[in-house]
Amino acid sequence: MTDRPILYAGIDIGSLSTDVVLLDAHRNIAGASVIATGASTRKAARQALDAALASAGAAVEDIVFTVATGYGRERAESADMRLTEITCHAKGARHLFPGALTVLDIGGQDSKVIRLGHDGKVVDFAMNDKCAAGTGRFLEVMARTLEMDLEQMGARSLLAGRSLSVSSTCTVFAESEVISLIASGAPADDIAWGVHLAISERIASLAERIGIAPPVVMTGGVAKNPAARKALEDRFQLRFLLPGEPQLAGALGAALFAMERKRSPH
Repeated sequence: MTDRPILYAGIDIGSLSTDVVLLDAHRNIAGASVIATGASTRKAARQALDAALASAGAAVEDIVFTVATGYGRERAESADMRLTEITCHAKGARHLFPGALTVLDIGGQDSKVIRLGHDGKVVDFAMNDKCAAGTGRFLEVMARTLEMDLEQMGARSLLAGRSLSVSSTCTVFAESEVISLIASGAPADDIAWGVHLAISERIASLAERIGIAPPVVMTGGVAKNPAARKALEDRFQLRFLLPGEPQLAGALGAALFAMERKRSPH
C-alpha cells in the first residue's frame, strides 16, 4: 500500500473566478485550478477543489487543512479557517517574490494596492470594491462596447497610433465616452488604449493613498492583459514582477497559511 500525500489547500472565491492551490509537505504546488465562479459560490468552491485534486491525482482525504479567502470565503464548506484576501494575496506574492514590497491585485470586481514591510507583513492597503472602474469588469464592459473580446482588446491597444482620453472614472459615463469616440470615427485601437490608460489612472489614485515601493508584484486576472500592464508600468515608471499564473496568488497565500496553521495550531 502506497503512502497517501499530505496536502494543504487554499481556496480563493472571487466574484468571477474561484481558484484553488494544493501544496505538498515541501511547499510545492501539487495541484491547482481556476474556474468561473458562476451563480453559486458554494458549488464553485466544490468544483474548483475537485479540479485541483484531479490535477494532483489526489483525494479529498489527503487534505489535512484548508484556508478559504476571497469575498465568498464564508461559503467554502470544507474550510477550517477563513482569512481576508488582503492577507492571502500578500502572503502568496511574497512567497513567489521574496523581496516584494507592493502588490497590485486587479480582479474582476475589485482592485487592491497592498504595501508590505521588509518582514513581509501588510503595512497598509487601499481597496476599490464599490465601483467597477479600475477592475476587470470595467475592461469587460469597454471590450463589449468596442465589439472585441478581452484578449483582442489588450493586443490591439498595443497597436494604437495615439492616446485618446477616456476621462471618466465611472464605468457608465466612460462607456458613453467610448460610444462617442466610436461615432466620431476614432480608430478602435486608439480607443482601446485610452480605456487602458483610464484604468491605470484609477489604480494610480488608489496607490497614491498609501504610496508604492518597488519591487511591485502584479496579480489578478487583469495582470494577464499586456496593455493593462504596460499602461500601469508607464504610469508608475516601474517594471512589475508577474507570477506564472497571476490568478493563483490569493489561493497560494491561503494554502501557505493552511500549512503554517496545521504545523503550529496554537
